[in-house]
Amino acid sequence: MHPVVVLRRLRAGVLAAVVVTALLYVVVSTQAGGQVAAAERTDTAIADIAEAREEAGRADRALADVSRTGAGHLIGTGAGFTNAVARVSSLLTSATAGNAAGQRGLNHIQFVQGQLTTCKQRADAAVRDGSGMDLARKELTRGRQTGHAREAVPFTGGLMASLDDLKGIQERAVDRQRASRWLNPALFWPLLVGPPAVMLVLVAASGRIVARHFRQYPSPALALAWLATAAVGTVTGVLCSVDRSASAAPPAPDETMAVVLPLLAAAGALAYLAYRPRLAEYRFPRP
Repeated sequence: MHPVVVLRRLRAGVLAAVVVTALLYVVVSTQAGGQVAAAERTDTAIADIAEAREEAGRADRALADVSRTGAGHLIGTGAGFTNAVARVSSLLTSATAGNAAGQRGLNHIQFVQGQLTTCKQRADAAVRDGSGMDLARKELTRGRQTGHAREAVPFTGGLMASLDDLKGIQERAVDRQRASRWLNPALFWPLLVGPPAVMLVLVAASGRIVARHFRQYPSPALALAWLATAAVGTVTGVLCSVDRSASAAPPAPDETMAVVLPLLAAAGALAYLAYRPRLAEYRFPRP
């Protein structure tokens, strides 16, 4: 086969590798970025639930202070309790946006919100009746019930215990999010470095043909095109690997695409121009 024909086919292969790299970059970065963004929302929800647990503790201490001073008939449940309850309600509403446990998670959040309402109602009733705050505090601090195996049954305790259970559900859900196949190195690394590896073989073959049959040095533009393509796959893979460790922000596809796609377009242009001088030597006008 004539070297020019081989070079044309190699050029087509190199350009195809650049195009495939661009397509796989878009798919992997978008999917992985979406999974990590969802996990970050769930992390925020978990932090909200943990803070709500602390606020529930403050509400209990506020009721204890009211009981100790016996001033419920004068100050009601107290500003400390009212503010803590309002803060718990706000944090639970905020946590709903990051729920990763599906309908089950939403149901549990609604259940906990119902417990909060019950606790507030009992505290208000204690003020009206002049009775103690024991029932209201019990709604906050009651321990979980145990099952047949003497294991604690989730969501059978008071508000504070239920918040702990809710946090555990979201933590298990975010672990599943971070175990997504799009964050699995066994999947995304072959997808990202496969086309550049094939392109390297094609570039090496092109250089050999140019050196042996054309007695010329291979064009540096071809090496630059491969370096740009390989850099895109490698950097994207590293970002996905770091994101899997839950210690970095997602790749932000909308932002990185503004840089990566023009870079790959430039790589394609460089690859095309690198072959042009040799192929032009065998271009003759048609009769």
